[in-house]
Amino acid sequence: MRRRSVLLAGAALAAAPATAWAAGAGRRPEGRAAAGGRVVVYYQTQYADGTYVSPLGLTENATGVTDVLVAAVHLNDVNGEHAPVHLNDDPPGADKYQQMWADLKAMQGKGVRVLGMIGGAAPGSFTRLDTEFDTYYPLLRDFVREYGLNGVDLDVEEDMSLQGIERVIDALRKDFGADFVITLAPVGTALSGGGNLSGFDYEELYRNKGGDIAWFNAQFYNGWGSMASTDSFDSIVSRGLIPAEKIVAGVLTDPANGGSGYVDMDTLKATVKSLRAKHPDFGGVDGWEYFNSQPGGASAPWKWAAEVSSAMAG
Repeated sequence: MRRRSVLLAGAALAAAPATAWAAGAGRRPEGRAAAGGRVVVYYQTQYADGTYVSPLGLTENATGVTDVLVAAVHLNDVNGEHAPVHLNDDPPGADKYQQMWADLKAMQGKGVRVLGMIGGAAPGSFTRLDTEFDTYYPLLRDFVREYGLNGVDLDVEEDMSLQGIERVIDALRKDFGADFVITLAPVGTALSGGGNLSGFDYEELYRNKGGDIAWFNAQFYNGWGSMASTDSFDSIVSRGLIPAEKIVAGVLTDPANGGSGYVDMDTLKATVKSLRAKHPDFGGVDGWEYFNSQPGGASAPWKWAAEVSSAMAG
């Protein structure tokens, strides 16, 4: 389970929507790691102690970042008193987010994909998409269009039917085309026949919709797996269904960012190098989350991506 700063039903009145911006087809990310390897950063804390945390360090420095996942987007009760779409505790068009959207657009211009992370630990978004699709899917679709996202990360941490998640994937593919990136963020064990927070069977989902899933951001922490060794990753690949290229290993970037399972950078890099040797098509690494990532901490969180990218490159 990911830690979220969440508003279950919304906490602020809707603000005027931000100016829409086009998704950047862009160049390939500068300094990208070896072919196939992704360096993915979750960007959920946009403000720390009241100060804006810009993601631009990821492109102002040679980090090899490929994807930034803006978290966390929630679909609230349309009959409630608050805005039905929220980014953390505010509508995405709130004044506080204007600089963030501008910075993300600039990163797209340098070839970095920007995805919206939907759901997470706060329940409700996927229950609503499952049971009231015609009401809530248009809210998701319009949010993606307005902010020019390159894709979405579906972080289902509540019960949802297989039919329901497939319907969401089908609709996204129809509305946004073949280049739109669709990822999911299961706990690691959900991909190896073990514990699962989502309700549906991920292996069955992959059999049915694998061609539409770009990759899985598998959570290898909080007891759902580990990157202290290659075992958790290998246990998925050994089942012979989901290939290594579609598994991105999720880790905590700081011990404070989850309940347990933080792996220090030296150990993480050694595991990444081992996985690259075992699986030349290794999918990559994602980090939860950006603002305080080690080894740079709050003053230089971009260093996490640079270190991981160097390990990916061998």
